[in-house]
Amino acid sequence: MRWTRTLQLVDVHCAGEIGRVVTGGVLDIPGETMADKLEHINKVDDSLRRLLCSEPRSGPAGSVVLLVPSTTPEADTGFIVLQPDQAHAMSGSNAMCAVTAILETGMKEMVEPETEVALDTAAGLVRAVAQCENGKVTKVVLDMPPSFVLVKDAVIDTPNWGQITFDICFGGVFYALVDVEQLGLAISPENARSLAMDGVALREMIASQCLIKHPTTSALDGLAYVMFRSFDEDGAVRTCTTLRPGRVDRSPCGTGSNANMAVWHASGNAKPGDLLVSRSIIGSEFTTVFVSETRIGDHVATKNKISGQCWIYGISQIGLDPTDPFPLGFSLSDTWGG
Repeated sequence: MRWTRTLQLVDVHCAGEIGRVVTGGVLDIPGETMADKLEHINKVDDSLRRLLCSEPRSGPAGSVVLLVPSTTPEADTGFIVLQPDQAHAMSGSNAMCAVTAILETGMKEMVEPETEVALDTAAGLVRAVAQCENGKVTKVVLDMPPSFVLVKDAVIDTPNWGQITFDICFGGVFYALVDVEQLGLAISPENARSLAMDGVALREMIASQCLIKHPTTSALDGLAYVMFRSFDEDGAVRTCTTLRPGRVDRSPCGTGSNANMAVWHASGNAKPGDLLVSRSIIGSEFTTVFVSETRIGDHVATKNKISGQCWIYGISQIGLDPTDPFPLGFSLSDTWGG
């Protein structure tokens, strides 16, 4: 066996969504800030992302969490999310996976009943409080980046569904939040394929027609996902984030739930202390608490806490043989969609 590169990963899932955390084999990514590092992966060198997120070393489900040296003394580590389409600034489920891996493998000492872990992200500093018992992280509570509504009740004409109304919101990345009834679907496991493909198609339409810019950080520009939403009878928000090239988030989606609270506040439905449960397509749950109001540029924003739980299910090692004909991986439409 000859490997020119070796990477160690802790395999974690958060509420059913896979987040594999790279704990060894990457020294750093060029850039003075986390936003610079994110742009380096997306615009200069995406070989690491392609190696880890494409076939034959990966599959369509889940993300890979990259831990790199922090660019601020306040944080324990830098944090970037690698996915098949690109690298992303922030993800709630993946941040919870990172915190769980860091503490349960001893990268940072676990102190019961609570341990704080601070993540340096391109969307800002994310402080996490892990509730710990008997060596296990039983809950992770994230102080999320401020969320805000960029455009409310926007309308787009579509060939398949007529006019679709949506909100453009930032929750760590930008979302188009869409009430799912407009597509004649319900958020349920048997509709996962239709939701995934319709969400990706709708994202392409919205992204091509809407100029989406973050007011302070250009690395955060652009529409990341469409998240479908509806309400369950008990008041929980049923969520379904759709990810390119064609799958649905198994978790309730932390950054999407963060964005949705901003809409809830902008609609006059949320005051500090209010709680909203997000429920995924497979029934797993996150809890979002509206903490306070703030501002990002000219936008009124909400500061929220989101909580959930993760489970480590494996430890793996990935190597690259110098004779491997697919060092950057590949993707095919039979597995990955469009």
